[in-house]
Amino acid sequence: MERIAPFPRTQVAGVSLSRMIIGTNWMLGWSHRSPADDKAIRDRFPDAASAYPMLSAYLDNGIDTIMGPMNPDNVMAGAIQYAQQKSGKKIIVVDTPIINVDDNDAGRREARAVIRRSRENGATFCLIHHSSAEQMVNKNLHQITRLPDYLDMIRQEGLIPGLSAHMPELILYSDEQGYDVETYIQLYNSAGFLMQIEVETIASIIHNAKKPVMTIKPMAAGRLTPYVGLNFVWNTLRACDMVTVGCTNRDQAEEVIEISRAALERRFPNIGKRSSPNVKQDAFGGGVEDTVKA
Repeated sequence: MERIAPFPRTQVAGVSLSRMIIGTNWMLGWSHRSPADDKAIRDRFPDAASAYPMLSAYLDNGIDTIMGPMNPDNVMAGAIQYAQQKSGKKIIVVDTPIINVDDNDAGRREARAVIRRSRENGATFCLIHHSSAEQMVNKNLHQITRLPDYLDMIRQEGLIPGLSAHMPELILYSDEQGYDVETYIQLYNSAGFLMQIEVETIASIIHNAKKPVMTIKPMAAGRLTPYVGLNFVWNTLRACDMVTVGCTNRDQAEEVIEISRAALERRFPNIGKRSSPNVKQDAFGGGVEDTVKA
């Protein structure tokens, strides 16, 4: 069997990560499209074993980093454990927990318990979810109030701290204040989907960030084709930055990996042409042999 070259890697806080990160929205039921699509995803992944064919495609290519919120209400932790046991390969987990940021003792106890659970579930990185972090932003002072308290909790659990930054100012304020943050998550796609400011501005923020950035939503939750979405992000990011890509099956995973490799290697991807009732149209390049088989 021909050996597959490992996917390119980068370093974050001394840890080697694959530059492609396995996304989990399309495993956990967050389609950003409709409740019916959410349910279709959850139906596809009812248990830990059901995710293995898709996860194994990433692992076969040396893509061993996964991102998402590990909590008792979803299959992510079980799917990771199953895939590690089945493949014999270690998966590096980037947990994105939602924590209570209330400024009182009860809120802090709850936050600490969630962060501790992140360690117990085998995470290496703990990046506070944007919905929690953004509650503490003070734009007037360029501060994320009390963020250092939670970053310290993460360090105390032996985890590497980071910050999910859907609001782009979080990267700017964190760098300006010198918070103990080793990496960022930032929305980034050519459609501007869910992004709070122009694509060019986000690109500039990423390029000037003091730490590596884990970008998400490269295909705008299915609004861009893989070829368009992935070529844009890979060709406009730094060599230290990462792209998070989720899929629902092995074939999709293999396709986005090939498109990504081709983008990084500056070549056209080895993928089939799309299907059509009449594949012999000139605009399709003709020839039934080169088309995607149904």
